[in-house]
Amino acid sequence: MQTHLAPEFQGTHDGTEAEAILRRCVHCGFCTATCPTYQLLGDELDGPRGRIYLIKQVLEGAQPTRDTQAHLDRCLTCRNCESTCPSGVAYGRLVDIGRRVVDAKVERPAGERRVRWLLKEGLTSPLFKPALRVGQALRPLVPGALKDKVPPKAPPQAHDWPTRTHKRKVALLLGCVQPAMAPNINSATARVLDAAGIQTLVADGAGCCGAIREHLGDHEGALADMRRNIDAWWPLVSGHTESIEALVVNASGCGVAVKDYGHALRHDPAYADKAARVSALARDLSELLPDLVPLLKPRLRTKPGPLAYHPPCTLQHGQQLKGGVEAALRELGMQIACAPQDSHLCCGSAGTYSVLQPVLSKQLRDRKLAALAPLAAAQIVSANVGCIQHLQSGTELPVRHWVEVLDDALRGAA
Repeated sequence: MQTHLAPEFQGTHDGTEAEAILRRCVHCGFCTATCPTYQLLGDELDGPRGRIYLIKQVLEGAQPTRDTQAHLDRCLTCRNCESTCPSGVAYGRLVDIGRRVVDAKVERPAGERRVRWLLKEGLTSPLFKPALRVGQALRPLVPGALKDKVPPKAPPQAHDWPTRTHKRKVALLLGCVQPAMAPNINSATARVLDAAGIQTLVADGAGCCGAIREHLGDHEGALADMRRNIDAWWPLVSGHTESIEALVVNASGCGVAVKDYGHALRHDPAYADKAARVSALARDLSELLPDLVPLLKPRLRTKPGPLAYHPPCTLQHGQQLKGGVEAALRELGMQIACAPQDSHLCCGSAGTYSVLQPVLSKQLRDRKLAALAPLAAAQIVSANVGCIQHLQSGTELPVRHWVEVLDDALRGAA
């Protein structure tokens, strides 16, 4: 695709990167076939190719409008289009740049600004956990629309963290929302790794991975989150205190962000090398499974009923990790299957998307649950806390992280 950047973007970091991405696009349109919002709305501008054109026009000097902003807002950033694209267009990075540029030129209404501020500050705040506890205590009185966002209280084992010491060690990102909404995912991860002879370490200073602020247009705030996490992890990464073999992330949305630290901070002389080192060490929990399965298989005490697996977009498209969870759990003797159709499509969670675009989000959730229904599963499992919470809001079936199911099998839980 030919580009002629406006003078204000020529030679800038964003302009240079966007131009390189745009020039890879060959207008083929394969991406529209796998775009969830295009499937729902049928509008070219609500598909990747149309959004690419909008971003190109703005970078070439066209004045964006509220309509431009709306079309970019409706993108889930699921990156399904990247899996489909034959030309390797890095659409996820391009749309982040496009949103930053458009938001700098088009002021949002005051109500939108307030909601977005509350999301980026509230979800990443230490006050989120006590606020959620109040919501759980008052859950019967909470309006239906908000009740969907308030999970039930965590099970007792969520606070059971292993205490054994092992020679093999990994660091675990606890995240910002997950410790409050679904703490058992982190403790189950630590227990499963402990059963395989791996000790899980946590850096107290680490928090939000930066994805929430980045996708809400606060690029500098996202970079600050990344630098804070790197500082917190560095004694472990550098071996100054403990030596870790991997930085494990059990929320695939956070995993995409952490694996991108090296790229995001590549122009920061103080952090570029450290960020690259952190990204190189980052592993989705599922990437450890080939090593874990032989160690865990003899220790299994029970097996769950049939499992329906929803692979998150951030795992299968963002990190390009496909089939690993299913293959490992099958090797452990579990019955697990993906939806017979549309397994590649987004469930509609997409971070804060379910709050900002509730109508589209629920349509995608209901389509996903309908696609999973023929499996007649006892539980739905996934690999990202956002997907888990979103799907749970639309079904009576338990929706859990796959590591919780594996932990139950090791503990002999029903």
